Amino acid sequence: MKIYDKVRVMREVRQWSQEDMADKMGMSVTGYAKIERGQSKLHFDKLEQIAHIFNISVNDLVDIDKKEPNWYFGENSQNHNGANYYSANSTVILEVEKLKLTLEHYQTLLNTKEQLLMQKDNEISALKEIINLIKNV
Repeated sequence: MKIYDKVRVMREVRQWSQEDMADKMGMSVTGYAKIERGQSKLHFDKLEQIAHIFNISVNDLVDIDKKEPNWYFGENSQNHNGANYYSANSTVILEVEKLKLTLEHYQTLLNTKEQLLMQKDNEISALKEIINLIKNV
């Protein structure tokens, strides 16, 4: 999966608009849309920013442990390290990655809901104790 496909999928899984991502990255919607279409070079500083927004590492974002992707580190005109990511793309790989991210997102939501339910049960128990203490006074 190409890096721009993965960025798009991760944004969609979180149900964020391109406008939301552009705001988070401090750039125009047009500039961000070019990232998702693969029309803009993704230099390392942008990869770091995107990874930070999604709360993942750059390594997770670019899948350097897979056999197919190739990296290119270079310099852009502003003397920042740049990185370009190239990979063979397949609809199946894209769908599998999207499903993995969707499952990960829903697992996080489920864990949050379970924590809220436990907190609610603890509060109910505490309120019952307070009621019993008031009755005994």
